[in-house]
Amino acid sequence: MAELTGLADDRALLGRTSTAERVSDILRSRIAEGYFPPGTRLSEDSIGGALGVSRNTLREAFRLLTHERLLVHELNRGVFVRVLTVEDVEDIYRTRSLVECAVVRGLGEPPYAVDGLATAVANGRKSAGEGDWTGVSTANIHFHRELVALAGSARTDELMRSVFAELRLAFHVVDDPRRLHEPYLARNREILQTLQKGDRDGAERLLAVYLDDSLKGLVAVYGRRVADGAQGTG
Repeated sequence: MAELTGLADDRALLGRTSTAERVSDILRSRIAEGYFPPGTRLSEDSIGGALGVSRNTLREAFRLLTHERLLVHELNRGVFVRVLTVEDVEDIYRTRSLVECAVVRGLGEPPYAVDGLATAVANGRKSAGEGDWTGVSTANIHFHRELVALAGSARTDELMRSVFAELRLAFHVVDDPRRLHEPYLARNREILQTLQKGDRDGAERLLAVYLDDSLKGLVAVYGRRVADGAQGTG
């Protein structure tokens, strides 16, 4: 399998002190990148062999990612990349709205450290120019991670890392990523420019509308895809 060839390249990241946490970091990244799409069964033998880790280490990594709601264990069937429900997507956006808007609202006096946001906006525009809509999606996630990072809270960063990884499970099911992600290139830039002006209240208003529109658009597309998949397996 092509994804396992790429996974074998990640073995060097483990170093001499292989741990379940490091394995889970690698698998989380691979899931987020779409190497293991939602619904994929993860083979202990294949993945353990590619990474050169023991079965026990891999099972612990699977347990950690199951706790993060990225994987699901099905009795007598194995471990699978989770397929989100529409209700899951709605709950993810509730969390995003609570956290992201609170971060912007809680910013102190300007100027704000928005270099990371500017880099994400530039990367998104570059990917769009190359027709790389997966890259646009990645840049968009990076934009929001950098936004959350403005809070300067390791706990908030950790919470939202899992939330954004879960969100990408929904993105991988969408069949027209350009239509989903392109409108938010300009909106990310607008939020950035508003923060560069020192207007945190304006940025929060833009962000709140942004997240509401994003939820509606994703639910409309994702709901159809999930329904079509259910009919196809019926």
